[in-house]
Amino acid sequence: MDPQAYAPENSDERLVWYAITGTYLFWFLGAMYVVAPVVGWILLLRLVKRAALKQQNYVVSHTQHFWVAAMLLMLLALVIGHLTEGLGLTKLIKSSIGWAKGWALLAIFPLIGSLNIRPQLIYRAGCIVCKHTLILLPIFVLAWVLKLPSTLYTSPLSIIGGPGPEFFSVSLYELDPGSGAPRWRLFTPWAPALGMMGNLFFIFATQERSKRFRFYGFSGSLSMVLLSQSRLAFVCYLLLAGFFMFIRYYRSPWLYFAASPALLLLGLTGHSVIEKVEQTIYAFKNARAGSTRVRQELANIALERWANEAIFWGHGIVERGPHLVEYMPIGSHHTWYGLLFVKGLVGAMALASAMLVTIISLLRYIFSNSISAVAIAIILQLFLYTFGENLEILAYLFWPGLVIVGIALKYNKSESKTELKAEAD
Repeated sequence: MDPQAYAPENSDERLVWYAITGTYLFWFLGAMYVVAPVVGWILLLRLVKRAALKQQNYVVSHTQHFWVAAMLLMLLALVIGHLTEGLGLTKLIKSSIGWAKGWALLAIFPLIGSLNIRPQLIYRAGCIVCKHTLILLPIFVLAWVLKLPSTLYTSPLSIIGGPGPEFFSVSLYELDPGSGAPRWRLFTPWAPALGMMGNLFFIFATQERSKRFRFYGFSGSLSMVLLSQSRLAFVCYLLLAGFFMFIRYYRSPWLYFAASPALLLLGLTGHSVIEKVEQTIYAFKNARAGSTRVRQELANIALERWANEAIFWGHGIVERGPHLVEYMPIGSHHTWYGLLFVKGLVGAMALASAMLVTIISLLRYIFSNSISAVAIAIILQLFLYTFGENLEILAYLFWPGLVIVGIALKYNKSESKTELKAEAD
């Protein structure tokens, strides 16, 4: 197929294609938070219907089933937490709806990877979003230069409920409360989330076959990372670049020729290197000292209350923090602390085990097919972001990456069946 002419070939691909390429249109309408759950559940119902009526035989791996079991365990923890804390039926229903729009998506979209959806279509769609970002970028910068209102409006769709009004608002720019410097969040609820999406689109751009769209992907993704001014985004971007360079050149002897003297030099200068790393980490944390302090206090409160009040099943819901943490929800800014506080040890173990099983399932094929390497990169990125974001809240943004993970797991399942059949013959 001509790499310049990717287009959807079936109704499932069309739904995924327009949901991704229409990102800025949905953002302008304030509908970004709504699109992903609707697309996810529609495609899931289609898959179940076709499989039940035997219209089509889908390949679903054990790891995809594991994600479903893990997220159902999250729902069980939610229910038990509500019952234990006596939160009432109304809050239980509201939280269950929240689960369907959050944690459930982490199981649904990998399962959707079993549909006939080509990964290259998703890569191209991500690069098109990057292209749109480059086109609109001057407008966002000019809005800050001209001191236009930072937030234009909040969509009426916010009436359906969500984590906050920022998920439905159209923001041209924002000012960092600590430094007063401008930051951009574009179609995401806050700037660090834009950095997260920049990293995801960078992964997609590495697999794009068209030089033109690959340029859009690399330029647009890097712009998102820079505009977000997120420290975690910078680190993740560099690590992902190193990961794909290793995947590409791991067979080259020059890689090992270069690595040997580098490691020897590192061993001889280890003490000074450690000191430099410590100084860098200190400077990194103090780049936004206020943000670092709030995050640490939120972590301390979440861990203390989890250990003393609800070890196994959690508190069921998030709670507003004290003035010390600027009234931010306890457990926010960190997936693991949030899980421990809200869903206890059970919830944290469910997510950790699902990620670990996925990595183990994909490692076997990391060098034999590119889709497995991409899926591992996505899981590694999500793991890094568990220490700076709450994955549940942002699942409506990074869902295309979860579909790629599902496609990789389906592909590897098919490969395993083929290998077993060949051995039997």
